[in-house]
Amino acid sequence: MTKFSLSALIAATAMTVAPFASSYAADLNFPHIETIGTSQISIAADVAMINVEVVVQEDSASAAKASSDKAVAEFIKRLKAQGVAAKDIQSANIRLNPRHLYDPETRINKEIGYQARRQVTVTVTELNKLNQILDSALANGINKINHINFKASQEQELIAKARAQAIQDAKQKAQALASGFDKELDGVWQIRYYEQRPVQPAMYRMKAGMEADVAESYQQAQTTISDRVEVIYRLK
Repeated sequence: MTKFSLSALIAATAMTVAPFASSYAADLNFPHIETIGTSQISIAADVAMINVEVVVQEDSASAAKASSDKAVAEFIKRLKAQGVAAKDIQSANIRLNPRHLYDPETRINKEIGYQARRQVTVTVTELNKLNQILDSALANGINKINHINFKASQEQELIAKARAQAIQDAKQKAQALASGFDKELDGVWQIRYYEQRPVQPAMYRMKAGMEADVAESYQQAQTTISDRVEVIYRLK
């Protein structure tokens, strides 16, 4: 078997293990191995990001603004009373839009009032308080929960760990393939790395049965961090 055909066979074997999506690979005219290193870390989430919203409709723009401002102010007051730090509360600017009703007789859209919308994003660092905070949001004024995302507070450390594991995975695959064909690696020719979505949003999982504790159910969220690196190794 020639040196070139051996390279093709090794490359094909590597692609079977982990398909390498690269158009340029066919242009390489030297013996090489292509590998993809992957990793995945799952961990219990300890931080929640909730986004809630107040939507009000009033006859005038000033009345709509006043109602939405009051609802947000009262919610923020309740959050602080529950121990949420001011830095963990972000309230968006108001969105004020006129409301119209189409009159089929005149074929004109008549203005019938105004709608005001304001969002509040809260970072919850104590998940055992999450259900209480949600109930508090809906108690007065806030009438919409847009989303709840969970993440790990040690996110950056976990991202670095996942990247290191993906690199090690690519190395191990290349070494195993080269050894299997009685060849030796001759260094890295190219590395392709694309920033991964660091954290996959995780929704809470409710416990089964009528005895499930609602507050506890929010503490069972899992978040997953993954990474991927594509590498081409030369062969001696």
